Amino acid sequence: MNAEAPVIKLEALRTFVTVAEVGGIKGASERLNRTVSAVSMTLTQLENELSAALFEQDRKSHLTDLGQFVKETATLLIRDYDRAVDLIKAYANGRTGKLRIASVPSVATHLLPSLLKDFVVRHANIDVELTDTDTSQVIRLVETAQADFGICSPLPGTTSVAFKHLFRDKFRLVCAEDDPLVQLGRPLRWDDLATTNLILNESSRSLNNASYAEVASNARLTVRNISSLTAMVGAGLGVTLLPALSCSTLPKNVVSLAFADDIVCWRDVGIVQRPNSIESPLTRVFCTHLEEQLPRWLASLGNGTSDTMAELTDSSQLMLLGQVK
Repeated sequence: MNAEAPVIKLEALRTFVTVAEVGGIKGASERLNRTVSAVSMTLTQLENELSAALFEQDRKSHLTDLGQFVKETATLLIRDYDRAVDLIKAYANGRTGKLRIASVPSVATHLLPSLLKDFVVRHANIDVELTDTDTSQVIRLVETAQADFGICSPLPGTTSVAFKHLFRDKFRLVCAEDDPLVQLGRPLRWDDLATTNLILNESSRSLNNASYAEVASNARLTVRNISSLTAMVGAGLGVTLLPALSCSTLPKNVVSLAFADDIVCWRDVGIVQRPNSIESPLTRVFCTHLEEQLPRWLASLGNGTSDTMAELTDSSQLMLLGQVK
């Protein structure tokens, strides 16, 4: 029958290497914060497992040939083990890893750059992959685990992802600077759009408003890309509705107009995630950073004016899409 292979524990090797480095049991016990007897017993057990001596003499100042080989090999093993443990702890604490974000263009363009800059500076060992796309695609990327989380508006009837509210953003009418609507000189009402050519877009899909639905029913043009959309508007093909966040950087020949205060015309924006999955530590840390810093960045974008940025709402409740009121 073959003899059982020796069972050598990592801590026994660490103890031996420490003794070999300091040249004695007493010094090693102080470095390891263990008693002299515990260190001595560990060395004896290790030599018994190997059935050979590791030191030339009891004073532990000279290694045998085997002892020198074990020291060199164990030093590499301990180094790699400690590095692996540090990496595991860093990952568990959200200090390393890969962060995959899917976001609607307005948030990706106007909010995430500043929020990510602060975060990346404090987390130098992370990789970030940002996908800038429309709400439907954001949700699909989250559903299929191609993104750790998404930032978008809820789509009615979608229950495959969870939605955590971040803020509300009021829609504005976007038109060419020479459009007759500009000459009204007042907040708009739905009746003002009765004879306009409305261009639909992905952002306005989340609008649950009967008056808007009536105006939208006559639309013949749909454009999903924001740059193409504003180019169409600037060329005089029609007007469109965009959230205030998207209106902060419009082309020179395009302007945005406010709706009357009594017109409910908002979009909800929040974090979407798979409801039954455990988020990665890095995702958890970033989402906490996002929620803490977002009010400050929204305030700076809006410059304190109510007609460009909407009020923030409580984001403490997690709910399924389709249940948002």
